[in-house]
Amino acid sequence: MTRSADSVQADQGDGERNPVKLPRVLILCTGNSCRSQLAEALWRHESGGQWQVVSAGTAPKGVHPLTLRVLQEIGVSPDGLHSKHVKDIDLSALDLVVTVCDKARESCPLLPGSPRTLHWPFDDPAAATGSEEQILAVFRRVRDQIHERIRRFLAEEGSDYSRGK
Repeated sequence: MTRSADSVQADQGDGERNPVKLPRVLILCTGNSCRSQLAEALWRHESGGQWQVVSAGTAPKGVHPLTLRVLQEIGVSPDGLHSKHVKDIDLSALDLVVTVCDKARESCPLLPGSPRTLHWPFDDPAAATGSEEQILAVFRRVRDQIHERIRRFLAEEGSDYSRGK
């Protein structure tokens, strides 16, 4: 199989390549600076290229520097991460929408095609206070919680989407 940004070329046994649509997930938050960025990078990493992953915010603020740092600490590439507004995202053909904060859940736009929507609320690391080490500890905790939730979802339900759920 060869991969592109949104499809896999599957050999049909006769030497012909046939594009197979990857499942597409949107991870939605308010600021698109921490939680949704963490989830985008972690989902992409854990799915091994078997999902098309995008994150966005309802009021994007830019990627928080500690978001990048805590991803790099565990060997997950932050390459390509940048804040995006949900209105700038192609919302067609989504298979799944995951909101990672209550405000995004409340203001989630009406989406075409009625994709499945899940709500996974996590604390906002950008709101953490204290010393640099205390704030960093919050980023790490939230990163690990998001990572575990994505791993669990992919193990329990991820293959349903690649079979066209």
